Amino acid sequence: MSIQQLLLSIDELHSFSDHSTFTQNIPVEWIESALTLSSSASIRRRRLPEDQVLWLVLGMALFRDEAIEEVARRLNICSEGLASEQLLAKSGVSQARQRLGSDPMQWLFQRTGEHWANERFAQDDWQGLQVFAIDGVVFRTPDTPELREHFGSASNTAVKQSAYPLLRCVALMNTHSHVILDAQVDTYRKGETPLAEAMLDKIPDRSITLLDRNFWSANLMHALMNGGRERHWLIPKRSNTVYEVIEEYGDGDALWRMKVSPQARKKNPSLPEYWNVRAITYDVQGKAKTVLTSLPISDYPAEQIAQLYHQRWEIELGFRDIKSSMLNNVITLRSKKIDLIYQEMWGMLLAYNIVRREASHAAASHGQRASDVRFKMAFTFIASNLIVMAAAKPESKTGMRLKELRSGVCNLFLERKKARPSRPRMVKQSKTRYPVSRNTVPLK
Repeated sequence: MSIQQLLLSIDELHSFSDHSTFTQNIPVEWIESALTLSSSASIRRRRLPEDQVLWLVLGMALFRDEAIEEVARRLNICSEGLASEQLLAKSGVSQARQRLGSDPMQWLFQRTGEHWANERFAQDDWQGLQVFAIDGVVFRTPDTPELREHFGSASNTAVKQSAYPLLRCVALMNTHSHVILDAQVDTYRKGETPLAEAMLDKIPDRSITLLDRNFWSANLMHALMNGGRERHWLIPKRSNTVYEVIEEYGDGDALWRMKVSPQARKKNPSLPEYWNVRAITYDVQGKAKTVLTSLPISDYPAEQIAQLYHQRWEIELGFRDIKSSMLNNVITLRSKKIDLIYQEMWGMLLAYNIVRREASHAAASHGQRASDVRFKMAFTFIASNLIVMAAAKPESKTGMRLKELRSGVCNLFLERKKARPSRPRMVKQSKTRYPVSRNTVPLK
């Protein structure tokens, strides 16, 4: 299934706003279930019905530099029967978004993410395991008293509060496809570890989850392992870790015993007093690095585990794609109401997943890795094609353009870095601004 089947129908192309064309990948039952969560249900015929507002929120994420009413006009989003030249008022768009609320977008994102992130391709598994990563990121909101009071802001000894209110997001991402399986969006005051714990039940069996050292928690690790079958984790050692070496498996590979803190056991009495972890130490540019894991020694070599942890950086690249390519490096999100901030976030995450899923299928069809697709170029290419197809007439060659969409994405692969040629080191003569004569007589 491709994004053209998700967003448009070749056989029934009337306008972008025909929501029945989205049901190839997002079943209509999902859309109806999402819309039942709307805070305001109405049978009144409006210029922007709730199902159309849902697609408008996605369009806002795809066209960040455009005004919201311009996004609606470009994508031909309006109620059936209204003349295309009739423009939507700014107040009408804002009121329509408030009627929809954030719950439908959150539900639809989580429903689709659960299915899309678990799609498996042969070249993506590591030792038969799916690889995921958990990490957090913050977004700025406009600076209004309402948003600052709700979301909070950062502070330190020098500055009492940051320039803008901050929104915290913790995501669970497939490191190969970069599709986000689940995310938790909350205020800045909410810690990353509690948000991560809320997503553990979404992690599938036969998988390994990569985490940053800030997520080190006995409760989190035990819940991840014991919540399914063959669910493993991998995390760097913190500098203040206290441990006892139980067994040496080999050079840089050992079994450690650590004591569970009284605070953790008080929070969760089911935790044991001690627990054993596998510690793998390896060298990075002359510095020793140690990662801790639940992977057993019998099936997973230490060298491969050390190399695997480098994939944790993929989730950082995913966050960069959202902030740099989708948000175009803007300082803040565009919404100015609390519920609309959440709505915008869920719409942005869903739009990101749509682009990433299309890139994954395009890469798989050519035997490439999804992470090798240039996200910014694929995002721009898909967004520009949506404008063309939304404005296309039924008698135009839209079907041909739809068929070419995926092949166009396939031309956006990253170039493989070539190995630099090996050259012997040598001292070159420093440049001088004075002329050097070739016929000079050496001094005696």
